[in-house]
Amino acid sequence: MEDYRTMTDECLVGQYVKGNNSAFDELLHRHQNRVFSYIFNIVKNKDISDDIFQETFVKVIMTLNQGRYTDSGKFGAWIIRIAHNLIIDYFRQEKNLSPLSCDEEGFDVFNRKELSEETIEDAIIRRQILRDVRGLVQVLPELQREVLEMRYYQNLSFKEIAEMTGVSINTALGRMRYAILNLRRIAEEKNIVLTV
Repeated sequence: MEDYRTMTDECLVGQYVKGNNSAFDELLHRHQNRVFSYIFNIVKNKDISDDIFQETFVKVIMTLNQGRYTDSGKFGAWIIRIAHNLIIDYFRQEKNLSPLSCDEEGFDVFNRKELSEETIEDAIIRRQILRDVRGLVQVLPELQREVLEMRYYQNLSFKEIAEMTGVSINTALGRMRYAILNLRRIAEEKNIVLTV
């Protein structure tokens, strides 16, 4: 059995990409405190920091599995950059949800897509995509389906999912990773398009 604690981040990434989940556990253990502290120092809210932290590692998992990570010897900095981008996305979303003033010249508060009515075609496409996704989710193995439904349909954090299912956060993240991979694979096999 290999001692992952002595391996470089890049070696661990290589091991994980080959299917060794223990290598990812070591990467998570190695970087989680620094990444969470970075997020929390900017956001200043523990719950929001938890969510961004979890989304950061889901994005790391997805990027590694898609083979889009380039080995530059700076894995830790790469994770921080992902977290930073998610923080920016969070603040942009908060800004878009904040009250708007009609006092600014040339700005029409009602000329926004989210305030416009959905066309019949948009509604039909959205319903079809949701129906397809529900069908794909039902085909997933039970443990993967459970985590996916708790995360996306019940809006639970990975910490809450781990507590409710009696597993570690790493296991919950792993099940989500496999659920997403399986959804993509099944959708491709059945030629199902899940975007508008």
